[in-house]
Amino acid sequence: MLELAHPWALALLLLPLLMRLVPAYKEGRDSVKVPFFETLVDLSESKPQTGAMLLQRDRTQRFLVAFMWLCLVLAAAKPQWVGPPIEQQKSGRDLMVAVDLSGSMQTKDFTLPDDSTVDRLVAVKYVLAELAEKRNADRLGLIVFGSAAYLQTPFTDDHLVWEKLLTETEIGMAGQSTVFGDAIGLSIKLFQDSGSDNRVLIILTDGNDTGSTVPPIDAAKVAAANDIRIYTIAIGDPSSIGEEAMDIKTIERVSAVTGGKNFTALNREELQTAYVAIGELEPELYETISFRPKISLHYVPIALAVSFYWFYHAWGAWGVWRSRGKLNAA
Repeated sequence: MLELAHPWALALLLLPLLMRLVPAYKEGRDSVKVPFFETLVDLSESKPQTGAMLLQRDRTQRFLVAFMWLCLVLAAAKPQWVGPPIEQQKSGRDLMVAVDLSGSMQTKDFTLPDDSTVDRLVAVKYVLAELAEKRNADRLGLIVFGSAAYLQTPFTDDHLVWEKLLTETEIGMAGQSTVFGDAIGLSIKLFQDSGSDNRVLIILTDGNDTGSTVPPIDAAKVAAANDIRIYTIAIGDPSSIGEEAMDIKTIERVSAVTGGKNFTALNREELQTAYVAIGELEPELYETISFRPKISLHYVPIALAVSFYWFYHAWGAWGVWRSRGKLNAA
């Protein structure tokens, strides 16, 4: 479909008509009127010279000027070809996953489908890989935390890259402590930069906060103010005591403050069940973007104007050359 990007430019077609209303430039000169010119010529016995001629455009020139002006105005209006609508689906949700890499994650109390016993981090990687395969509509990000919180993967639609960077994580690479609150704080900053309106944070931890700059509950309140829902997954036995004791009350409170939910996973099956439940609470969300491709055709009237201009002058030059040839032959 053809359309004009700047249809108001067609008003310039009236400009030549307005110019005709402007009085022509006149220059006064002295002159001598001789009413008996023929008598003077006879008495002087001289031959009068050819007088001045008033140049006027012929019809071809008038048509050429009008046509070129029409072409230039059309080019200014920018004709363009608009194609049929093209729809694309865009990720409708930003989902950040924060994984605890403290030393307690090396506890081997999870079993894979092949009955092999693995540590908690390996089990988390196994289930998160399945999550990435099923959450095609979400942009995924990854935060790892221990003694500090670090961004491992910014929000991305490339889930293969996300999985690869997940597999490269190792226990202790972020330190041996657990800064639960700092991980929430880092995610808030990342969500603010992403510009998404649908924000979900999943936190996996097996311990309690050991010295965050911002306490977890305070960080959760800030997250709630930024429309971030937090789902927490407590990995391991919540009744454990000692250095590996889990602050399950704080973990549950963090989820409740943001409108999320807490899950407890004592084994791989429960961990997988937690992700299924989160998937039901946060179904895949797509945003459909529609646009129509546009191809500018402004060069077509310009090319026509230039072509006719050069053709007219080439034809005139050829006519002059042919006339001179006939004169020389005579």
